[in-house]
Amino acid sequence: MKHKRLEKIGGVVTRSASRNSAQTRLNGFWDLFDREDKVLVVISADPDALASAMAVKRLLSYRVMSVTIGYPNEIRRLNNLTMVERLKIPIERLHTLSIKNYTKKVLLDSQPTHQPCFERLQFDAVIDHHPVTEGWDADFIDIRPGYGAVSSMMVEYLRSAGIKPSVTLATALFYGIKVDTQNFEKKNMQPAEGASFRYLFNIANRDLVRKFELTELRRSELKYFKIALNEVRASKRRAYVHLGRVGTPDILVIIADFLNHVDQFDWVLVSGIHGEKLVVIFRCDGYRKNAGKLAEKIFSEFGSAGGHKEAARAEVPLKNLPIRDPQEFTTNTLMRLATRHMK
Repeated sequence: MKHKRLEKIGGVVTRSASRNSAQTRLNGFWDLFDREDKVLVVISADPDALASAMAVKRLLSYRVMSVTIGYPNEIRRLNNLTMVERLKIPIERLHTLSIKNYTKKVLLDSQPTHQPCFERLQFDAVIDHHPVTEGWDADFIDIRPGYGAVSSMMVEYLRSAGIKPSVTLATALFYGIKVDTQNFEKKNMQPAEGASFRYLFNIANRDLVRKFELTELRRSELKYFKIALNEVRASKRRAYVHLGRVGTPDILVIIADFLNHVDQFDWVLVSGIHGEKLVVIFRCDGYRKNAGKLAEKIFSEFGSAGGHKEAARAEVPLKNLPIRDPQEFTTNTLMRLATRHMK
């Protein structure tokens, strides 16, 4: 089956809301699939990706033979686990699946360059809202960096298909939008996202969403707050914390978001070691600042880094760090690396 290519910008196909109607995008996506297809939907499991995968599964109902949702990362964050358990989301670990058994592959809320395991796969469709990366291709690509959540995009697909989401699907999409847009606090939100959110408002189970939001910490993770409060270093309205080895990178996000609420911290950088990688979380107010660009400046020479204006992330293999022993990496090390690139 051949597919019509779209205009290429920066080496990859992009679709913009202005140039392509929602119906055109839906038809282009549907055109990829045949009734005999076994489809693998790949995500890095978080609320937006999980909800989007559920929406794609619904969009392909009765159009393909089967849809399987696979994810590479271990889900450790309690609110994400609660979402999966309460909504009974059918997901499977990617390494347990035989990729050759699937005739079509879809990547959601990510791009092939974002994880090594994604780079090894050839995707037929990629739908995402992060800044466009290069070095890959697919038959159907819908990337809209102006959108705060892929879940918002999925609502447009569903409405174009004339599909009213079930309470379960609407709850997932509602929560996905809330999380990735930070309750619409991110700047430059698309008006279409507000329309998607309003559409879901009276369908979703909002009491269940509140349960997801409130279930965030294990008692065993409270120790990281103590470490953070003891370790935090402040300089020029910037907060730096290295937590050492952590059980899950999600605790870095929780600590970074916590410190981002503290008065007189314009920048927050929180790092920790998970497995064989240094993970660094960036937060700022986005006013004349760009966390994604800063993350790239500091860490792109060592590993992967990037994100949005207000929030970003870097993941660096320990062997690539300019230190002999990972134990030598401290909050002061983080400060030294960062201040070389910050005015």
